[in-house]
Amino acid sequence: DVALKLLKRFQNLPDESYGFTDHKLLRRRESFSLPNQNSKPVPQLESSSVKFSVLMELAKMPSVFPSGTQYGHLRQFIYNHLSVDRKFSEDYGITEITNFVQKVTSVDKRQLKTSTNRPLSRYDKVLIVLDFLATLVSGLHLWRILCEIAYLFGKTLKRLYGISEIYEQKCTHYQVIGILSYFSRSIGKLNGQQLKDAYAYEAMLYAAEHGIIEFINAMREAKPALLSAVNSCNRGIFSYAIQYRKQNVFQLIHCLNGRKEMFRYSIDTFGNNMLHLAAHLGPPSDRHSRSGAAMQMQREIQWFKAVEKVLHPKFKEAENDDGKKPYEIFTENHEELVKDGEKWAKDTATSYTIVGTLIITIMFAAAFTVPGGNDQNTGLPIFLHDNVFTTFLIADALSLFASATSVLIFIGILTSRYAEKDFVKNLPWKLMFGLSFLFLSVCSMIVAFCAAIIDMISKGYRTNKWSIIVLIMLLGSIPIIVLVLSQLRLMKEIIHSTWKNRISTIEG
Repeated sequence: DVALKLLKRFQNLPDESYGFTDHKLLRRRESFSLPNQNSKPVPQLESSSVKFSVLMELAKMPSVFPSGTQYGHLRQFIYNHLSVDRKFSEDYGITEITNFVQKVTSVDKRQLKTSTNRPLSRYDKVLIVLDFLATLVSGLHLWRILCEIAYLFGKTLKRLYGISEIYEQKCTHYQVIGILSYFSRSIGKLNGQQLKDAYAYEAMLYAAEHGIIEFINAMREAKPALLSAVNSCNRGIFSYAIQYRKQNVFQLIHCLNGRKEMFRYSIDTFGNNMLHLAAHLGPPSDRHSRSGAAMQMQREIQWFKAVEKVLHPKFKEAENDDGKKPYEIFTENHEELVKDGEKWAKDTATSYTIVGTLIITIMFAAAFTVPGGNDQNTGLPIFLHDNVFTTFLIADALSLFASATSVLIFIGILTSRYAEKDFVKNLPWKLMFGLSFLFLSVCSMIVAFCAAIIDMISKGYRTNKWSIIVLIMLLGSIPIIVLVLSQLRLMKEIIHSTWKNRISTIEG
């Protein structure tokens, strides 16, 4: 559990006057303990020792906050729909977590009893109804059987999709939000000097560096003055958000109303405004989350454009102490990334061009060597009036035209000038449409091949032809599935970053 982990790791907290005493936390020791944990008593701490802020440690732990946890679409859907009592944020969620875990991990109907010390939740009411139904069917032992089946089914789902792990993670998030709520109320009572002694300003900067928006929101609501936290170089939380590419923190600047101008005009000790900071390369963790150097370059330009919208126009041409403008710094720092992006785009386009050319050759030849051959008298295909043969002709033509279109698009990528602004929309659009037409051509080619084989089999086989047809269709679906799995991530990333990108659509 988070509180005990912090207490055991750091045995020195600010004294009583600052609102963060060890005694307050130790009195809540049992509340922060999950069931079946045999933790040793934590010794009392010396208030005269070196002071430590729990807030500082929370600001360095992004994984215990919802914003620091990234799931795939399926796991995120499970996370969003797992039921956890919202009262966690009010009383640290310890009692509710204990009760909830006991209820969902046991099939014994004794767990259906609810506590009389708090109002019944919706989940408790459901349990009472289930208990009543269990009583009705207890004579037939049907309830016990249903419970066992439900338990085994739930256990299988938990193992298959990691539901237990996700649930524990969500419980941890609510615990931490409760702990943060407790400390934020204490923070609101401190004056300026006490905030410095409690390292609250430093904690805000760490939270901005790690993108912990929950921490920043809780602190600014308790003490709005904490938003003005700066380091020794006069860089604040929004400078950190830009420097470390934390989008959720950067977007907070649009919620500040009147105080927004103070941050838009901020300049550090080196004469850099926020656009100068955006002109530098982002951290590797942000860039490497993109597929290929071209998509990384697109992300860098989007960040630069988003910050440019926020600042006053005069800052676009402002020089820092080194006499450099933001655009000059951006070009200088991204020169290698532009070259890498050009190489990646050309290599990708070359590979797809070869595939498209092969498809054109195959489908062009197939159009004149139709299945079943041609009538020697008329020259027309023998299977001309068959529906399956019509499917073959349509799929063949569609594959040929789609592959030809994709090849032309990829040739356009190869001959592009690769200026910085081309990475924003021009190159991603071409790559997206080229991939789409290539995917269509491959699918149509498989359909044409299957139609030709099925047409010949239906004329030659009298028995077991349907089993052969089904087998051919199953085998024909394999290359389509492989193509989807291999290229789906890149296509989704291009669509999201180009059409649904949240950075470039921020309104200043």
